[in-house]
Amino acid sequence: MFSGVYTALITPFTPGGEVDYDTLDRLVDHQIAGGVQGIVPVGTTGESPTLSTPEHIEVIRRVHARAAGKVQIVAGTGANATAEALELTQAAKEIGCDATLQVTPYYNKPSDAGLIAHFTAVADVGLPVMLYNVPGRAGKELSFDVIEACAQHPGIVAVKEAGGSVDRVSSILSRLPNMCVVSGDDPLTLPMMSVGAKGVVSVASNAFPEKVVAVVAAALAGDYETARRLHLANHALFQTLLCLDTNPLPIKTAQALLGRCAEQFRLPLVPLDADKRAFLEQTLRNAGALS
Repeated sequence: MFSGVYTALITPFTPGGEVDYDTLDRLVDHQIAGGVQGIVPVGTTGESPTLSTPEHIEVIRRVHARAAGKVQIVAGTGANATAEALELTQAAKEIGCDATLQVTPYYNKPSDAGLIAHFTAVADVGLPVMLYNVPGRAGKELSFDVIEACAQHPGIVAVKEAGGSVDRVSSILSRLPNMCVVSGDDPLTLPMMSVGAKGVVSVASNAFPEKVVAVVAAALAGDYETARRLHLANHALFQTLLCLDTNPLPIKTAQALLGRCAEQFRLPLVPLDADKRAFLEQTLRNAGALS
């Protein structure tokens, strides 16, 4: 169901801290022009924990209105409370999204039985589910047993793997050869694709969709010589945009430096410190994006 590049879209804010829907439209247009296969609004990169429920739903609605029929829309509708995840997922279904990204419930650290009950309840809404393993954020890893149990539900169709391990992709696909796995870490996209991942939910593609698309397209075509060359040429850039500081600080700052949005975050996120911002600027210069 999923193949290619899916951009984990930033949520732009005005200097006053409100969601900037006009800029959001332009960011969506940039992704479509860049050739991505899908957009993922209101995930971690979209600062979802700081959006109210009405804002969360309106961002999804606005992205869908701008991009439906052009790219897939995989709505970030996960939460650590199942009732909230159900409310957001039902809204995304009614809007007409193609699928939902469901992060591992964070902070409360449910048992495996609780995780299975949570994800299957969301899948019962009727929107295809991409599970999201990100233990560094959630404090809880999706075990292979949980993924295997969830895969018995026909609505749970994919895993976004952001645990920093290529071996996990191998382990998932060795147990579930029909499961779709996508990378959740830009620097690991090509290594993960080499063992069977179908693409990436990308942070870097916010700023450089064409670069990420080129790597993934070459790998999907089986041209690993080209994919490896492009991967290595862009590795430092992708690493910086994802890992210089807490996501989405580097990527949103990069977008601001490129003139695409305001350098505005919601607390508890604050701007990059001066040293990291200077490092990011130099990285963008090295990539030819800034003069």
